[in-house]
Amino acid sequence: MDFFSQIINGLGIGSIYALVALGYSMVYGIVQLINFAHGDIIMVGAYIVFVILVMSGLPLWLAVLGSILFCGIAGVLIERIAYHRLLVQDAPRISLLITAIGVSIFLQNLFQLLFGSDPKSMPRMFVFSPLKMGGLEITSSTILNILVSVVMMACLQLMVGKMKIGKAMRATSEDSGAAKLMGINTNTTIAFTFGIGSALASVGAVLYCNTYPQIKPIMGGLLGLKAFVAAVLGGIGSIPGAMLGGYLLGVAESLTNAYISSNLTDAVVFGILIIVLLVRPTGLLGKNTREKV
Repeated sequence: MDFFSQIINGLGIGSIYALVALGYSMVYGIVQLINFAHGDIIMVGAYIVFVILVMSGLPLWLAVLGSILFCGIAGVLIERIAYHRLLVQDAPRISLLITAIGVSIFLQNLFQLLFGSDPKSMPRMFVFSPLKMGGLEITSSTILNILVSVVMMACLQLMVGKMKIGKAMRATSEDSGAAKLMGINTNTTIAFTFGIGSALASVGAVLYCNTYPQIKPIMGGLLGLKAFVAAVLGGIGSIPGAMLGGYLLGVAESLTNAYISSNLTDAVVFGILIIVLLVRPTGLLGKNTREKV
């Protein structure tokens, strides 16, 4: 029974990785950019919740909504200010990567100046009775994490598959030049993708704060890196792949903590990534693509 408990706990933390990994996959699918600043959006979302809920004493629903809106707008602004000119001028990918690292460092230092480097405590936000199934007890935070991640993925799949903006995203991802000729505003589509990905990261931040009630300016570094690993593991550019990668990463982390050693968690997680990429370089659900010349 302890084994199944660890699996469930792993799915809970993996749900957070999955939500953040969705942002990595969406942006990469559109512009082939690894947005390493995406992890720090988690930190931004967490601090916005802290400001509204703790410092201002406003209701929880307002803190959650405010965090999602703020992060969504921040994602659009980051794309417009940091990446847009480079994308328009078809700059080398290394330039985009260095810019992403610069944005990450800027956000970390900005919030360290604003709030200090000391960790801030967060109150438990969503508390309800745990679910008991025989000898298995599932905590409220784990239930919430899994449910929210599944709902978010379903909504995202519906948007990409059925809505007009989703079709524009798919067209831009397939061939941005042809999409422009068909009348699609690719600049708006790219900005929207950054906004949606950042909003999903803020949802992940809320769930993270509810699960681990402490925040600090550098919290997004390792969390964002693990979410990136999840995206690559599942097949970067694939929405189901990002979710699968997040869940697998969370379960591997939980089992390592329980049965091997907490000191080896990161080594095991990245070791699994290396093995999977050696066997299947495109990830578990990724597809091989051929570049036309």
